[in-house]
Amino acid sequence: MTKLQANLLLFLAAIIWGFSFVAQRAGMEFVGPYTFNGIRFALGSISLIPFVYILKGQKSNYPKRETKPLIIGGLLAGSVLFIASSFQQVGIVYTSAGNAGFITTLYVIIVPVLGLFLKHKINRQTWVGVFLAIIGLYLLSVKGDFSLGKGDSLVLISAFFFAVHVIIIGFYADKVNVIKISIIQFAVCSLLSLVVALFTEEIVFSTLKQAAIPILYGGLMSVGVAFTLQVVAQRRAVASHAAIILSFESLFALLGGWLILNEGFTTRALIGCGLMLVGLIVSQFDFESRFDSKSSRD
Repeated sequence: MTKLQANLLLFLAAIIWGFSFVAQRAGMEFVGPYTFNGIRFALGSISLIPFVYILKGQKSNYPKRETKPLIIGGLLAGSVLFIASSFQQVGIVYTSAGNAGFITTLYVIIVPVLGLFLKHKINRQTWVGVFLAIIGLYLLSVKGDFSLGKGDSLVLISAFFFAVHVIIIGFYADKVNVIKISIIQFAVCSLLSLVVALFTEEIVFSTLKQAAIPILYGGLMSVGVAFTLQVVAQRRAVASHAAIILSFESLFALLGGWLILNEGFTTRALIGCGLMLVGLIVSQFDFESRFDSKSSRD
């Protein structure tokens, strides 16, 4: 696989993830957020099982004794994913798919900021990206009385926990099989969501049937297909390029909300979205190394 093909697969994953916000928003018309997440993550977990056997014969660098870190990592990642996806899904009830898409993608910037607590260094472009994203978030979500909308607030909290989730997965990525830990974490997230749904929501078969298409898209396409595309593509793609390409899911969330859900946006909101997207791209772009390499050629 060439780097161009890998980038195209990542772009396809971004499209699928972007439109998944539309599915998540549409599904809320028929079922509760915990029911929706419980079923879609169950479908996602099941859809990945065949890949364990398909990729079984391939060589890997994972340690032979990976059972303990696999279980601990899967439980930890699944629990944090449950918190993140719950805040996101409940938040989507009160905001648009476009807003949810852009605000969720802020986890890309939050990850390096959280890295400060792990004594990681943050470069200048990351701080520039954070600054642009904050201004963009203000234009997109903050009202005239300087309050953040309920839905946007919940989705912003979810972005924080998605960033924590990324850090956890990053810690275990070279210790366990990525497909296996994903199956476990999705199963844990599904189980926790369904337990909460049983106590807080009414689960009716007729409404599940009405929400079938959004749930199937969210489970099979968003979790199963897009995740697989990401795993396959990132073996060849440059990490910084992958992060930038995947950031475009926010644009497709905005486009999907407009095309399918007839969501409208003010000029102020669109400028905010633009600043957030630029902030995401700037935070991942290594200007200093590019400048240094260019200087060395001159």
